[in-house]
Amino acid sequence: MNLLASPLESIEHAVIWLLIGFSVITWGLALLKGVQFGRLKGQDRKFQRLFWGASSLDGAAELVNTQPGAVSRVAQAGFGAIRVQDAGHGDLSQAINHQDRLERALRQQIQRERRSLESGLAVLASIGSTSPFIGLFGTVWGIMEALKGISAAGSASLETVAGPIGAALVATGVGIAVAVPAVLVYNYFLRRLKLNAADLDDFAHDFYSLAQKSAFKLIQLPTAKSAGTAQKVKEAS
Repeated sequence: MNLLASPLESIEHAVIWLLIGFSVITWGLALLKGVQFGRLKGQDRKFQRLFWGASSLDGAAELVNTQPGAVSRVAQAGFGAIRVQDAGHGDLSQAINHQDRLERALRQQIQRERRSLESGLAVLASIGSTSPFIGLFGTVWGIMEALKGISAAGSASLETVAGPIGAALVATGVGIAVAVPAVLVYNYFLRRLKLNAADLDDFAHDFYSLAQKSAFKLIQLPTAKSAGTAQKVKEAS
């Protein structure tokens, strides 16, 4: 009988240790996602303050290579789309309308940012949904072990039953204790993800309006050298 009880006991312990591992993963992801969203929020606020403080769209274009953040990368994708110059000979991307090219570039970059922010959330959702059932599985095996032990003892008194059954129920309690934080953390960061995505959509719409105002092109301002050359030519004429 001990040969049968030992594997059952080891399975119950393995389930509990698995749930403890899930708990460590949950809190580790909570810490990592908190740092990610917090840093991104600060970067986006700084970039938008600089972007809307620029004197022109061309001036704002110089910021995207110096400032990090999701909004900066969306703006960089937008500027990259409207920088494509019309040419008589070019690849197929040259044949796409400026308006369609910009809209597609903004949409694709927002999707990339969403995928980056969604990383890890599926793990939290899986832990939150499966942990109670894994704990219940450990409890079932623990009860099987307890019943076998009671049968071997030949006694069904309260003292004989209460201890093993109570110990078996620990796995279910651990499963619930692991699932609740995972679900709460998942819902919290899912909400943060939706807010970030909404902010990116708002910025993309505003960027599109600015680009539409400039005919979906950047006006390259003359450099100091070219401006001086133009002035000399004008004086000579």
